[in-house]
Amino acid sequence: MKNKMTGLVLASILFTGSIAFVQCSKDSDTPVPIGEEVQGKEIFRYDTFGDEDFWSGLLHLDKAIAGEKNGGFGAGVSPATALAVGLKVDADALPAEVVAGIKSGTIDLNDPATTLALVKLNAVVGVKGILDESGNIKAIGITCASCHSTVDNSFAPGIGKRLDGWPNRDLNVGAIISLTDNAKPIADMLHVDEGTLRSVLSKWGPGKYDAVLFVDGKALRPDGKVAANLLPAAFGLKGIELTTYTGWGDITYWNSFVANLEMHGKGNFSDPRLNDPEKYQIAVENQFYNVMHSPDLITPKLAALRAYQHSLPAPKPPTGSYDHQKAGKGKALFLTKAKCASCHIPPLLADNVLHTAEELGIDDFAAMRSPTGKYRTTPLGGLFTRAKGGFYHDGRYATLADVIDHYDEHMLLHLTAAEKSNLEEYLKSL
Repeated sequence: MKNKMTGLVLASILFTGSIAFVQCSKDSDTPVPIGEEVQGKEIFRYDTFGDEDFWSGLLHLDKAIAGEKNGGFGAGVSPATALAVGLKVDADALPAEVVAGIKSGTIDLNDPATTLALVKLNAVVGVKGILDESGNIKAIGITCASCHSTVDNSFAPGIGKRLDGWPNRDLNVGAIISLTDNAKPIADMLHVDEGTLRSVLSKWGPGKYDAVLFVDGKALRPDGKVAANLLPAAFGLKGIELTTYTGWGDITYWNSFVANLEMHGKGNFSDPRLNDPEKYQIAVENQFYNVMHSPDLITPKLAALRAYQHSLPAPKPPTGSYDHQKAGKGKALFLTKAKCASCHIPPLLADNVLHTAEELGIDDFAAMRSPTGKYRTTPLGGLFTRAKGGFYHDGRYATLADVIDHYDEHMLLHLTAAEKSNLEEYLKSL
C-alpha cells in the first residue's frame, strides 16, 4: 500500500517548469527584465553551466542515483542515503502533498525513485535534473549551491529552508564522486589507478574538497594527510578582493575557475599561471590554462552570480549562542592586546592582504599550491556557520580555543585564561 501511495503522490509532481529570468509587473502580464541579483540567485541555485555532460555523460551520476530498478546501476541513492552523505532538501520546493506524505510515512525515503522525484522538483539542493520532452530525467548536473548552501533543518535533519552562501560542512563530496561506475577518466587524468583514486576520495570526509588536486595532482600533504580543504563560505564577500584561502583571485575569477575546471561546465577560462608544467602538471596536460567552448555558458553569467553573492550578508549567530558580557570584553581584546584586528580589520574583518606562512605560524603546503605562495586573511563574519570540521583552511584547529592558543603562543601575547575565554565569546558573536 505504501509503494502504491508513493507512486500516486510522486506521479503528480514529476513535471516542473523552466526558470525564466523575467517577471510580470503588477499592472500588466508583460514580462519585464529582473535584476542581476535575482538572476544571480537562479544561476547560483539552478544553473549547471552544461556540466551534466560530465556528471552524467561521463561519470553516470544519474544512473548511480536511479539504481538498477529505475534504469541505472547498483542499489541507487535513496533520500535517506542522500541525506547521509550531506545532500540537503529544500522544504520550500515540496508540494503540500509531499510534505504530508513524508510526515505520514507514505512516501518512502528509502526508495531511489523518491530521490528522482525530488530532483525533478529542484528540491535536492545543488542537484539539477535535466528533463526530456516526456518529463523524465535524462541527465543530472550540479550547481554552485551543492557546496555553498545548506538548509536550516526546520522540517527535519537535512530538510528545511535554504541558507545560501553557507558552506555545506556535511557534504561528502568524495563519497558522491565515488558513486560513479566509471572513475577511470579521472584516475587516468591524475595518473593513478581507480582503487587509489577511490581511496583518496574516501578520505576527504564531510565538508572537504580538494580543488587544486585537478590541476597539480597532489592528493596528500607531506605528512601523509589528505590535501583537501574545508568548503568556504560564499556570504559576506562584498568588499573582499581575495576569495580563496590562498588568494587565487577575486570572486569572478574563482567562480569561473570552479565552473569550468571543478564543475566541468562549458565556458571560457584562461589563466597563464596554470601553464606551468612543474607546478601544474595536470593543468598543462589538459590545457586547463586556456579552456574554450562555443557557446560559452559561463562567462555571460558571472556578473549576475557575483551580484547575488555580494548581496548575501554574513549571518548573525543564534540568540543565546554566546555570552554577551564576555563578548564585549573579548572585543576590546580583539582590537588591542590580542592583535586580531591587525589583519581582521573591521568592518570587513579582513585586510585584503596576502600573508606568508611564517606570519601565521603554520606550514606553507597549501599556500605553495597556489600561484601566490601565500595565505589570505579570511573574513570572520558568520564564523559560527564554519565551526563544523574545524578552523583554518584545512580544519587543523578543532575549536576556536585552539586557534586562540596557537596565536597566543606564536605572537607571544601572554593572554590569561579569562582573556582567552572572553576572546572566544567575541569570535562566537561575529
